[in-house]
Amino acid sequence: MIDLRSDTVTKPTKAMREAMFHAEVGDDVYKEDPTVTRLEQMAAEKLGKESALFVTSGTQGNQIAVLTHCLPGNEVLLEKDSHIFYYEGGAISAFAGVQTRTISGNKGAMEPSEVQSAIRGDDIHEPETGLICLENTHNRAGGAIVSVENMRQIYEVAQKANVPVHLDGARLFNAAVAKGCAITEFTKYTSSVQICLSKGLGAPIGSIIAGDQTFIEKARKWRKRLGGGLRQVGTIAAPGIIALSDMVDRLAMDHELAKKLANGIRNISGFEVVNDVDTNIVLIDVKGKQLTSAKVIDQLKKRGILAVSFGPTVIRLTTHYDVKNEEIDQTLAVFNQL
Repeated sequence: MIDLRSDTVTKPTKAMREAMFHAEVGDDVYKEDPTVTRLEQMAAEKLGKESALFVTSGTQGNQIAVLTHCLPGNEVLLEKDSHIFYYEGGAISAFAGVQTRTISGNKGAMEPSEVQSAIRGDDIHEPETGLICLENTHNRAGGAIVSVENMRQIYEVAQKANVPVHLDGARLFNAAVAKGCAITEFTKYTSSVQICLSKGLGAPIGSIIAGDQTFIEKARKWRKRLGGGLRQVGTIAAPGIIALSDMVDRLAMDHELAKKLANGIRNISGFEVVNDVDTNIVLIDVKGKQLTSAKVIDQLKKRGILAVSFGPTVIRLTTHYDVKNEEIDQTLAVFNQL
């Protein structure tokens, strides 16, 4: 099978497996796991933040950020198709007791003036705005890159209102590599950031949240409350070190394969690529074939290709470390058969 469902399906590299086997470990709840400490220090430095915390998943990282920044009854502003709103099971309401207020974006980017207008005033009938959440790259916008300038403007709006900004940067390294800039160009306009080690970077598990020292100390307690206080966790943190040191620059290869895939699909009548393919995600509308996404996904699977639905007639294909150039050729051949 050629698995294009997500970049979460990558298998750990040989170097990652060896790092897991040889990892020096200790009890991380006591802050005694040297491998985790090394990973967190490396991540904080790369992200331009004072401190960082290893968490089990991107969703847990986002939930911890909301819990740390907000009080029950607060309102969180975020883009209407953002991962935190769309794919995390309403967790910020269930755990943090906050409500969401969504804003329609353009390719995942919210208009700063609309964000400013959505920030609550002092009316006792209204909830306080506790947090603004951004997403970069934006998954449902097809891996779209939200520009540094857009992030800067929203951050300045937030600072004037004394509201923190959290970035769901699960695929933020994809944005930095595609733009050819340091990841800190994005993170400097955030109060906190979450990045996934287990997507394009290829680690088998884990994410990082980063911010100032005070934020991370509070976040550590929330991680414990959520059951994320782990013991000899260096065995699963070790691949994260490999991910950050060896797997970032190669993301450019995923982007090139995604563009090759998109260009090939554009040459096939009835299939329409509906995103700009900034990074490693291709969205294809199949309505021109008078088919549903479910039907096309089933036909692809029968021919050895795995994809996911992104709507009644839209499917998503995602390139990653385990997808090779010849497999993109095979995928295009299958689409031509369809």
